[in-house]
Amino acid sequence: MNTDQVQGKWKELKGLVKQKWGELTDDELERMEGHRDRLAGLVQQKYGLAKEEVERQIQALEQTCGGRCT
Repeated sequence: MNTDQVQGKWKELKGLVKQKWGELTDDELERMEGHRDRLAGLVQQKYGLAKEEVERQIQALEQTCGGRCT
């Protein structure tokens, strides 16, 4: 999923993000505005994960979202 696709499906994906990373606040997610790189940076910061691991987890969420995030 590219950046435009993430931004277009952000509302649907945001619910999955909140389930996965419950420490992220609604305000933080609103500021993301669907920007994948911003989400990755925030998750890295809050959870202390490596960039590669965060990217893998985001990609897995995007695949999970696949048919549901339309």
